[in-house]
Amino acid sequence: MEATSSEIVVGLDIGTTKIVAIVGRKNEHGKLEILGMGKSESIGVSRGVVSNIDKTVQSIKLAVEDAEAKSGVEIKVVNVGIAGQHIKSLQHRGIRVRSSVEDEISQNDINLLIDDMYKLVMLPGDEIIHVLPQEYIVDNEQGIKDPIGMAGVRLEANFHIITGQVAAAKNIYKCVEKSGLIVNDLILEPLASSEAVLSNEEKEAGVALVDIGGGTTDIAIFQDGIIRHTAVIPFGGNVISEDIKEGCGIIKNQAELLKIKFGSALASESQDNEIVSIPGLRGRPAKEISLKNLANIIQARMEEIIEHIYYEIKNSGYENKLICGIVVTGGGAQLKHITQLMEYVTGMDTRIGYPNEHLAKGNAESLTSPIFATGVGLVLKGFESLEINKPVVKGEVVSHSKKNKGGFFDKIINAGHKFFEDGDN
Repeated sequence: MEATSSEIVVGLDIGTTKIVAIVGRKNEHGKLEILGMGKSESIGVSRGVVSNIDKTVQSIKLAVEDAEAKSGVEIKVVNVGIAGQHIKSLQHRGIRVRSSVEDEISQNDINLLIDDMYKLVMLPGDEIIHVLPQEYIVDNEQGIKDPIGMAGVRLEANFHIITGQVAAAKNIYKCVEKSGLIVNDLILEPLASSEAVLSNEEKEAGVALVDIGGGTTDIAIFQDGIIRHTAVIPFGGNVISEDIKEGCGIIKNQAELLKIKFGSALASESQDNEIVSIPGLRGRPAKEISLKNLANIIQARMEEIIEHIYYEIKNSGYENKLICGIVVTGGGAQLKHITQLMEYVTGMDTRIGYPNEHLAKGNAESLTSPIFATGVGLVLKGFESLEINKPVVKGEVVSHSKKNKGGFFDKIINAGHKFFEDGDN
């Protein structure tokens, strides 16, 4: 289905340090054109999870108003990202026995198989967010990527299932609804980021995407074009700033600026005699900080985060099958010498991932920064859903019916609408 100019998708990245709303549409070449981007400071989110609803609502409204002003589009429906320590993944096999060998396997058969996966019993408080088919088996014939059109009685599939806490998802919905918006889809953030920064060749060859955000580090591992492993580590750039604050005896804002302007992930790259002077508070004398010392603080914490990342890569069982190594994106990817440290600790080839893989030429330079990988990816994921599902609403913003009709998240949306209709806010 070709995207027309009326089809506009909005991605809303509710991060720990920033909230970004990105408005995009596809051009005639199938590339993504960004119509506008709004950004605000995130003050109600901690480690990827909403911790204060009212503050998060304020931040969402600011980002959305900014995006509306820049794009000239009234935003009603958004695709939202979800992350946090509560995200888990598991592998499961589904089986469906078809009544007729004469009929070809259709998309409906696959949808029924996916719907069955949503009925799996989870731990109390957990629910399924994504069911991702990895490969299909038709009448014991293994390794089929797309079984549509084939004949067969027994259709099986290996699934990668991603789960999250009901409460965390509910709070995201509540914040978005209180901001006067409708959640179109809830998307795992590392999946969105991978959509924005990885090429199909990299996913085929084998690659680990590492998105280092403010509160969390998200990991998605691909091999043979299939998602193999996902994980969320509850550490990000904020703990590095916290370490600098403690280690140098300065306030948080100064620590953040110091990290961005002078920070390096490799102490060996800093000179002993390089000193930066930090203004003292309220007439107190200025503080002199050695850049070598600063790099030592950053490197110590960064090595710990990379050890966690490497553990997840080894845990996936695909460590030796990732030809393209690691792609680092997110705000943490802007830290100087991050690729060298990553290569040193893991021994794997590393590059920085910029979200310009699918962007049309002429988009604002600022949008190609790694910090917007998730936001751009959420827009791309929205278009992917549009192609799978027929649009329900056409106009300024397009919505679509979710695959898991009557599923858990639909119930949350309905409950949310009822909650706001009752005026109980």
